[in-house]
Amino acid sequence: MMISGIGALQFKPSIGGDDAATSLLQGGATPSAGGNVGTSFAEALSQAASKTVDTMQNAEQVSMQALKGDADTRQVVDAVMSAQQALQTAVAIRDKVVSAYLEVSRMGI
Repeated sequence: MMISGIGALQFKPSIGGDDAATSLLQGGATPSAGGNVGTSFAEALSQAASKTVDTMQNAEQVSMQALKGDADTRQVVDAVMSAQQALQTAVAIRDKVVSAYLEVSRMGI
């Protein structure tokens, strides 16, 4: 069973060893070469979701390699812990976004 994209977003697996918690949102804070100072909130969330799925797919690949005998236990533990950390971060962000939306929806106009 492979982890796939969410909705209309297409995700590609990550082979690198990024630290999920520190790299999850860093892509949205850097200026681009085109002159934009930053990215939109939707783009930042999209990048965070993409990195989370990439981290989870990487953990899945390393786990499958370990079952074949091509990866050691330490690599599997690192990949799974990174995926767990990325998922917890994504859930926390989702909870904050939902909470903010509910708070704004309760405001009187």
